[in-house]
Amino acid sequence: MVEEGARRRVVVEVCNARNLMPKDGQGTASAYAVVDFDGQRRRTATRPRDLNPQWGERLEFLVHDPDAMCAETLELNLYNDKKAIAATGGGGRRGGTFLGKVKVAGASFSKAGDEVLVYYPLEKRSVFSQIKGEIGLKIWFIDEPPPPPPPAAPADGKADAAAEKKEAAEGGKEEKEKAPAAAAAAAAASAAEEKKPEAPAEEKKAEEAKKEEKKSAEADKKEEKDDKKKSPEKGKKDGEKPKEEGKAKDETKKEVAPVPPSPSKAPPPSPSKMELAAAGVAGDLEIRPQSAAERSMAASAGNASYDLVDRVPYLFVRLLKAKHHGGGDKQPLYAQLSIGTHAVKTRAATAAGEWDQVFAFHKDSLTATSLEVTVHEEAKKPAAEGEATPPDTNLGYVSFDLHEVPKRSPPDSALAPQWYTLEGHANDGTAACDVMLAVWVGTQVDEAFQEAWQSDSGGYLVHTRSKAYLSPKLWYLRLSVIQAQDLRLPAPPDAKAKPMGPAFPELYVKAQLGAQVFKTCRVALGSAATGTSNPSWNEDLLFVAAEPFDPFLTVVVEDIFSGQPVGQARVPLSTVHRRSDNRVEPPSRWLNLCGDEARPYAGRVHVRVCLEGGYHVLDEAANVASDVRAASKQLSKPPVGMLEVGIRGAANLVPMKIAKDGASGSTDAYVVLKYGPKWARTRTILDQFNPRWNEQYAWDVFDPCTVLTIAVFDNVRYRSAEASGDAGKLPKDARIGKLRIRLSTLDTNRVYANTFALTAVHPVGVRKMGELELAIRFTCPSWLTLMQAYGSPLLPRMHYVKPLGPAQQDVLRHTAMRIVSGRLARSEPPLGPEVVQYLLDTDTHSWSMRRSKANWFRVVGCLSHVATAVRWANRVRTWTHPTTTVLVHALLVAVVLCPEMILPTVCLYLFLVLLWRYRARPREPTGMDPRLSHVDSVSPDELDEEFDGLPSARPADVVRMRYDRLRAVAGRAQTLLGDVAAQGERIEALLSWRDPRATAVFAVVCLLAALVMYAVPFKLLLLAMGFYYLRHPRFRGDMPSAGFNFFRRLPSNSDRVL
Repeated sequence: MVEEGARRRVVVEVCNARNLMPKDGQGTASAYAVVDFDGQRRRTATRPRDLNPQWGERLEFLVHDPDAMCAETLELNLYNDKKAIAATGGGGRRGGTFLGKVKVAGASFSKAGDEVLVYYPLEKRSVFSQIKGEIGLKIWFIDEPPPPPPPAAPADGKADAAAEKKEAAEGGKEEKEKAPAAAAAAAAASAAEEKKPEAPAEEKKAEEAKKEEKKSAEADKKEEKDDKKKSPEKGKKDGEKPKEEGKAKDETKKEVAPVPPSPSKAPPPSPSKMELAAAGVAGDLEIRPQSAAERSMAASAGNASYDLVDRVPYLFVRLLKAKHHGGGDKQPLYAQLSIGTHAVKTRAATAAGEWDQVFAFHKDSLTATSLEVTVHEEAKKPAAEGEATPPDTNLGYVSFDLHEVPKRSPPDSALAPQWYTLEGHANDGTAACDVMLAVWVGTQVDEAFQEAWQSDSGGYLVHTRSKAYLSPKLWYLRLSVIQAQDLRLPAPPDAKAKPMGPAFPELYVKAQLGAQVFKTCRVALGSAATGTSNPSWNEDLLFVAAEPFDPFLTVVVEDIFSGQPVGQARVPLSTVHRRSDNRVEPPSRWLNLCGDEARPYAGRVHVRVCLEGGYHVLDEAANVASDVRAASKQLSKPPVGMLEVGIRGAANLVPMKIAKDGASGSTDAYVVLKYGPKWARTRTILDQFNPRWNEQYAWDVFDPCTVLTIAVFDNVRYRSAEASGDAGKLPKDARIGKLRIRLSTLDTNRVYANTFALTAVHPVGVRKMGELELAIRFTCPSWLTLMQAYGSPLLPRMHYVKPLGPAQQDVLRHTAMRIVSGRLARSEPPLGPEVVQYLLDTDTHSWSMRRSKANWFRVVGCLSHVATAVRWANRVRTWTHPTTTVLVHALLVAVVLCPEMILPTVCLYLFLVLLWRYRARPREPTGMDPRLSHVDSVSPDELDEEFDGLPSARPADVVRMRYDRLRAVAGRAQTLLGDVAAQGERIEALLSWRDPRATAVFAVVCLLAALVMYAVPFKLLLLAMGFYYLRHPRFRGDMPSAGFNFFRRLPSNSDRVL
């Protein structure tokens, strides 16, 4: 939020462009840029005949409404100047050829001081545009503090001040008649002196720019027939204005502070943002429970629909305070609410009775028709020990009939509390106490519901509240260790003892960030490998850093020979360079190493440190990733749509907590949703096997090929926390089930209301834990934007330009998982590590016999189509169905005689197959598949092995038995790999003369085949080969063919393996 009265300016530095498309017919281009933002237009200078122009110009824009800047879009259009003229020349309208455009969302603008150079690829204006290249921009915004209030004029000089104002006004009027340009400045200065609320000059210039743009667009439509955008040449006048306007601003800024712009005159957002707003695309994650009756409401991020959950009525009671009329020594007051079986007390307050608490009762659970609010006064503690404590004084009650309680919908304003006089407080009937409260019937959409005492979730228990969480922002920290100089090695522990190790000290660099420790390889000091006494490593160490960052990165040079560190240095992370791509190398630095007291200076090490913003830090399994955006904010793109999920309820949940006698059980269920960096947790419904949450959540979608993860848990923490109060010794919440939904399988703008089975794998077996009822909607306002996302790379550019190794990426992913689970565990209420790890699939790479079977049968299932085609071909060649074989003969003749029809026929066939299968497409989103997971064919011992950690905690006999079983499975896999390798080795042996006779026969056959193919037409040869393959079984033998026998007799390397 910007301070009231403050001004915000957006600065765009157009640095350079690369590899532009030639447009002047001579292999070059004279490029200039036109930038539009918030109804204002700025233009750079023209760089003649340069495909890699350098500008380095800064363009400033005034933000009319700082709060709405995130909804704006900055558009840059690059043009080729057809008629480049001298800067002093005039001339009429100039034409320009389009070179590309760039759109940058206002949400990606950084603050002043955090800006980085980002290269944006130039986009096409239409499908037929020939565009290439990229442009480098730096974009940041500056918040200027509001001007200080002017000092009050003394009373004695009121007449003089009025006279001066009058003269200034008359002078301005005369100037306006003489020179129109000077009149605007004089009028603005006069208005500023008189402190009248007139519009600032920037708004007038913006309106003029809009008019000129409109005229330019109309002129382009008349002259050009290709429906191009408005010509930027009209904006040259606008581009020439900022210099003169800047001078006028500098002169007037010293005299008087500018008047802040009026929010009502701010231009509307860009059409794309308007479309997103119309489709309900909100900003951040919101907890949005809402009834189906209310279609749209005003939310914090704009209007959004709330039609995925049912309306649940609640009785709300808001107690503010009480007023005690009695005199004497007043004790703290508290109120008690009684309605049927429900009885709840407020906290004890002072004599004034300030409570300000809200209570929400589920209306279906109410067993009475009246609500009674009683106010009590705490009794005084006895003066002497051993005396009985007197009962609390009842000051009276007030009763409400539930049939007469008013109903309130969230668009209405909050119900105003009223004073009520308590009844039955005294024998004489005089009023002794009043209470201020409000009673109404609302729904879970009510703004007071989230912080209210809730009857179905345990009241004010912290561990049962619904919350939204945000994962910490993760970066990759790259430390490049180059070399070290002037090292002063420590003396060995026993200087007289002869070294038994290597002849030269071996050094390595160890770096530590928090709990992460990585080391470089060892380098012998002064060895022939190094060539000098200064060791060189040239290695990169990669860490995962989370905001807020750890204060320091520690770099230590250690000597293996002496067993002691040579020295260490610290790098403050606040000074580390940030980059978004690999085009600019981060600056290197020399770090002075600090040793012990005898060696305050132990040398120096040359390093290069930077925060990699061009990578996406994976904190979940790659196959179920829910976010693939880069860490740098400047590389973020606007969302393509919005995902809304309504958690309706669950049914037939199994008892998770069994009583000691085993006769009864209970379940306290809650749901956790994870998509992108945002998590959502519903409230806990206590002791219900069919809970109904009816809560709705929303996320922005930046990539449609991502996965939403939903899990249900049994809350165990709240009882232990309530009993012990020690959050560090809380037990783990039990898993009930999990499901994933891939957004690319959902139709856009459609509501899916389905029930998904919850199946969980436990060490004791696999059980169906219940069913979860969801309502899902994926909203996308632009179909073209959604299709463009399918053609873009899945990961940011740095993953392909400078990729990470599989082993390194796996280590970094597990590190990121630990960081995220540790941060979320410190929230309030905490999201337990077992919950976070279950949703992030931390054990996806651990060994499991069940998963191995599932993956094996997945491979078999993919190859089954190939096997089906082979079996069909075998039936054709064996004349199982003579009619089919005759048709295949006809198809073979047609293909050979008309080979140009092969590809069109195949494409048409695929189209017809896809059209036929459209009827059998999946109509609903699919959840977890127990059959695909092979949970039915798994043995208890295999499940116990799957849940066994590393190292194993099982007895030695069990581990030996499992090891023998694993050896048997690995033996079969080893045989299969050997057979596959043997086929390739036979081909290699045929070409390497390992079997001279076989290779000689193959060489003669190749020669004869070449002569035959030279002499016989290729089409005739194909027909002959096809007819021979499809010959009748009467002309076919029962034994394998000669070629097959020849290949099987070729040697392999299997006989050479020990």
